[in-house]
Amino acid sequence: MKTIMLYSVFLIFAINSFAFSMDLDYIRNHYGLAASDKKICREMITELEKTPLTSVHLAYLGALQTIWANHVVNPFSKLSTFSKGKAAIVDAVKKDSNNFEIRLVRLSVQKNCPAFLGYNKNIQEDEEFLKKNKEQINSTAVLNLLDSVLK
Repeated sequence: MKTIMLYSVFLIFAINSFAFSMDLDYIRNHYGLAASDKKICREMITELEKTPLTSVHLAYLGALQTIWANHVVNPFSKLSTFSKGKAAIVDAVKKDSNNFEIRLVRLSVQKNCPAFLGYNKNIQEDEEFLKKNKEQINSTAVLNLLDSVLK
């Protein structure tokens, strides 16, 4: 009986972990589309808000929220949405500052947001970190994002 229960618990965790990693793969593969596709951006934000967030998920949520500011019309909503996303990215970096993907996500936002927002102070630091630690990456989607951000 204990064995069956143990296998059941293991199976539940394995299924949840698989689904969780699939979500991250989806986000990685569709992140680049969020700036031009309002629907994809909104769907990913909605799904991430329902998901237990690792620091990497939190970074992507923050980045998508900053991107969502481009899709919003009201200037006050734009600033509020951007600030919320920025705070999430800052929190993700605090939680795991040596995570390659988090630093890549932050760099992608900082290189693409308007300078007047003042969120551009880590560009050089992140570029150096990413170039130095590129061998850590085994995800094609992350490598593609790195290539597009470092252009």
